[in-house]
Amino acid sequence: MASMRDIKRRQISVTSTQQITKAMKLVATVKLQKAKARAERNKPYFNTLYKTICSILTKTEYMEHPYLVANGSNRKAMIVITSNKGLAGGYNSNVVKEVTGTGFPVRDVDIYAVGRKGAETLARKGYPIIEDDSEAINEPLYKDAIDISKRVLESYSRGEVGEIYMAYTNFKNTVSQEARLLKLLPLNIEELPKEDENDSMVMMNYEPEADDALDILVPKYISNLLYGAFVEALASENGARMQAMDSATTNADNMIADLSLKYNRARQASITQELTEIIAGSEAIS
Repeated sequence: MASMRDIKRRQISVTSTQQITKAMKLVATVKLQKAKARAERNKPYFNTLYKTICSILTKTEYMEHPYLVANGSNRKAMIVITSNKGLAGGYNSNVVKEVTGTGFPVRDVDIYAVGRKGAETLARKGYPIIEDDSEAINEPLYKDAIDISKRVLESYSRGEVGEIYMAYTNFKNTVSQEARLLKLLPLNIEELPKEDENDSMVMMNYEPEADDALDILVPKYISNLLYGAFVEALASENGARMQAMDSATTNADNMIADLSLKYNRARQASITQELTEIIAGSEAIS
């Protein structure tokens, strides 16, 4: 059995840690409310844009536009959105699992990291980190999404990569977040959601040309998709951290109660031993 001094030191240490986890939970809760409101404001716009692009493409005759057909390259560009800080439960590891679980050869994947935790983990696993834009996730801006998507699309247009993916965490609610892997390019019309039967299926007319319209629409679509992922990821990170700190605080309560019980038992054993020694000494004198 540990000594009373060791138990007391352990109890003080756990109590100090509990104070930190409580403070971190409160901070995460405040940040979550702001990030959640931002995500909810962006979601209707994101959903409408997605439906609009799907509607346009499903009503478009087949064309060999670079954004719609493979360019022959086997390399994949993957935008990985994680956090810059830990202590968020499985938030970062779940996103990394989405990347490593694709089965793509490590040498064929170019990582565009947004978040240091993901970049560090994937670098240890041997993935080449082409860009590290970790600061963008601290306070997501639409300009950051435009800049990152522009650089990735340039790599795609040059034929350096043949597919573009995005790994991020979708925010469902405060206690539920889901890691996702989305394919951004090339767009496969057959995989897009179909129109309702009641909707008109008149083919889309473009002015001046379909290629020119897609050259403008698709980059904007990718940028908005990326910005939406930033906002969702930030809310998910704070939700995951709040849950993790809440669990840590509860565990600390249980440890403190257990240590208090052990301390009282050790104290009782010490008192009993002292009484036994006093009685034995008295009997020896008499």
